[in-house]
Amino acid sequence: MQITKQRYYTPEEYLELEEAADYKSEYIDGQIIPMAGGTVNHNQIALNLSTELNFAFKKQNYRVFMSDVRLWIPQKLTYTYPDVMILADEPEYFNNRSDIIINPQIIIEVLSKSTKGYDREDKFQAYRTISTFQEYLLIDQTRIHVDQFSKTGKKQWALREYDEEDEAIALVTVPFEISLQDLYNKVKFEPVESEGESADVEELG
Repeated sequence: MQITKQRYYTPEEYLELEEAADYKSEYIDGQIIPMAGGTVNHNQIALNLSTELNFAFKKQNYRVFMSDVRLWIPQKLTYTYPDVMILADEPEYFNNRSDIIINPQIIIEVLSKSTKGYDREDKFQAYRTISTFQEYLLIDQTRIHVDQFSKTGKKQWALREYDEEDEAIALVTVPFEISLQDLYNKVKFEPVESEGESADVEELG
């Protein structure tokens, strides 16, 4: 990720610029950072998950938001756009702005090559400063692999990995389960090629 300019922007300046921008950017402690463009796989995975979540929570008091809703993390002076957020109750808006929330319980990120390190480390560290945050999913878009972090106590998190097509992910903090087959439905993985060999693209679904 590249910083647009080496100067300090206030949160208010960022929001004003973001309103007029043609593309989304994150704000991290005074710096404005353009977000990487999404891929077809990224979009398909986020859509598959959000669709299943929305259906499962139709008659329950949970809310699901996709990447157009901004998250404010006050302790890290950060604005970001998680791929999917689940709220256990009604959204709490920052400064009465209906496009900025502050109370996600679960955050899901679909990993890209350019941001996967950031999502696993600095961004996860920032998310952990949110008092309502209890669970984090990192979904690989290049292969079947999901890391699930769930909070077990103060400064304590448990990790579970999923990497087989016949497995199902059960969220720990809300009543929801999805199979990896459904999560990766219609996702096409690029083949891993050996020297002098080529393979067909693999598709699930």
